[in-house]
Amino acid sequence: MWEKLFLIIIEEHRGKAIGIILGLLAGILVMTYGVWKTIFIILCIAMGYFIGKRLDENQSFDSWLKKVFKDKQQ
Repeated sequence: MWEKLFLIIIEEHRGKAIGIILGLLAGILVMTYGVWKTIFIILCIAMGYFIGKRLDENQSFDSWLKKVFKDKQQ
């Protein structure tokens, strides 16, 4: 019963379900650690996601670093 309901919610309302879960997680983090520590945790998660995404796509990490920190010479 609950499995079917869960699958229906995930299939038909994926974005809303993910938003609710992320909102709940953010609320718990803010209540537990405070706003600034929560922002730091979210930034670390985002950095880890982007680095992992680059590695999954077989893109060179060195070229990505050079692209992000390239000189602004003209």
